[in-house]
Amino acid sequence: MIPLKSKYLKKYSGMTLWPFLLVSNKSKLTDAVFMNHENIHAVQQKELLVVFFYLWYGLDYLFNLMRYMNHHKAYRNIVFEREAYLNESNLDYLKERKLLSFFKFYGKKYAHE
Repeated sequence: MIPLKSKYLKKYSGMTLWPFLLVSNKSKLTDAVFMNHENIHAVQQKELLVVFFYLWYGLDYLFNLMRYMNHHKAYRNIVFEREAYLNESNLDYLKERKLLSFFKFYGKKYAHE
């Protein structure tokens, strides 16, 4: 990923827009857990040829928003976010991750709901 500092990210530390990693604060680039989370998203995006990732991400968010009626819960329960948040601390996750592993995270709610 190509890191870029963005002044437009106010609420978030970073966002992967393959092949770029937009960060609000460059110090995040040395945070292993943050980088692992974003690298998980980069792999998900490549698996789904980027455009299908964003379509799926947006539809999953909208479905969750109708379900929970709450932005935070809707965001945290997007299947791609569930996979990334639940595995961000496992720095070996991407070494052992299988193709399309995000499917395993349907039906699993984010622990901090």
